[in-house]
Amino acid sequence: MKAYKFELFTSTIEKNIKDGIFKPGHKLPSVRELKEQFKISVSTIQNGYEYLMIHGLVESIPKSGYYVSYQTKKNVEELKSDRIPVIRDAIFKDHLGLTTSAGAGKTFSEFNVAAPGDLLVPQKLVLRTMQQVIREQGAGLLRYYPSNGSVELKEHIITRAAAYRTVIHMDELIITDGALQALYIALATVCSSGDVVAVESPCVFSVLEVIRVLNLKVIEISVDPVLGFDINFFREACLHNPVKAAIVTSNFHNPTGILMSDEQKLALVTVAQYYNVALIENDIYGDLNFHGQRPTTLRSFDVSGLVLTYSSYSKTLAPGIRLGWLAAGKFMQRAEQIKFSLGSTVSPLYQETLNKLMTGSSYDRHIRSFRMQLAKNAYSTVHLLSANFPDSTSILMPAGGYNIWVKMPDGTDMLKFYRQCEQIGVRFTPGYTFSFSGAFANYFRVVFADKFSVKKIEAIMLAGQLMR
Repeated sequence: MKAYKFELFTSTIEKNIKDGIFKPGHKLPSVRELKEQFKISVSTIQNGYEYLMIHGLVESIPKSGYYVSYQTKKNVEELKSDRIPVIRDAIFKDHLGLTTSAGAGKTFSEFNVAAPGDLLVPQKLVLRTMQQVIREQGAGLLRYYPSNGSVELKEHIITRAAAYRTVIHMDELIITDGALQALYIALATVCSSGDVVAVESPCVFSVLEVIRVLNLKVIEISVDPVLGFDINFFREACLHNPVKAAIVTSNFHNPTGILMSDEQKLALVTVAQYYNVALIENDIYGDLNFHGQRPTTLRSFDVSGLVLTYSSYSKTLAPGIRLGWLAAGKFMQRAEQIKFSLGSTVSPLYQETLNKLMTGSSYDRHIRSFRMQLAKNAYSTVHLLSANFPDSTSILMPAGGYNIWVKMPDGTDMLKFYRQCEQIGVRFTPGYTFSFSGAFANYFRVVFADKFSVKKIEAIMLAGQLMR
């Protein structure tokens, strides 16, 4: 994925601000100065400064110029989890209604569904491409396709992965009916009933449900608000327990939005290799970075075949596109058998639609636009939460994806909070759905993957003000 042109100058400004070289109130170079220095257009420079403003680093003063912002982020408390590895049975209540739009109708402002909203889905592009595919291939779309998926589609996936230093081989790649099926195949491939798996804490509800269905036991590994997956705790868990696999979202973790550094990714892979633990890597948000280059993956650092990476296009293109993939590493033979038992063919129409989108530049253009919109939404949401919720509310600014993790002040009556939200027509995802242990009762997740209407803005404002 190509970087934005404006990163020629924004990356330097951003680094100087974060390193404390540019102090609050420091006047930044003018548009004219940057145009002469970098030989880029005025619109590119304006987009770059807009990006810096979105991230709260820069502010514009009319008729004066751009300055380093005086705004400060709220402190984020450490995300808590058990500090001693504890194996738990995966017995879990049905939280499906809290994480989907089922029964909500149009009267609710929903921030609980982790999928792009209608206004951000490239509807015309997708439908037009589907129509072209149908006209060109006709009845061929009604036949069975290869069990492991279209060779052409897999070639696109392999080529794109290589651009972010991730090597995937054709003979280990399976096209799946979405990311959740890919996860199911990966877990069923490396684990048997009663085996122990390590999961992130907090961990998205859908992953926990797959674990429950497969009758696995879990050890919850805390997610550090800066570094991500707690590798030292994971090492301790592997030392004292027969951990068979770990499920990790290294790029823009759901719900925290944290991005693990390359150093942390390498360290995690090293620990997994030492203890012979399969790493199941969820990379569904990997294309949705707010700035910089598309991040690497855990697989980028794996030479053992222990990393099984999966992703899908439901989060980046449209939720109804039920098409994902799994790179199964050295576990391919077993994964292929399980995939066949679940259904031999993924929709040919979806596969050929993705083929056509990725053959040209359509998909990349959509992703670039989508990323910028998500970055704007993230900053706007953090601003709304900061301005309207109680002062001691902790908010974690995501580095990508479309989730924000929020902790209400200790002592907050969360039952009252959710009841009030229901009454005013707004829905967030309760924190207790992100763990088997109930460790996140005071947290909730906000999804910002749709355009913000006046109604949605007012809903967030009122939800916070009622709790002040």
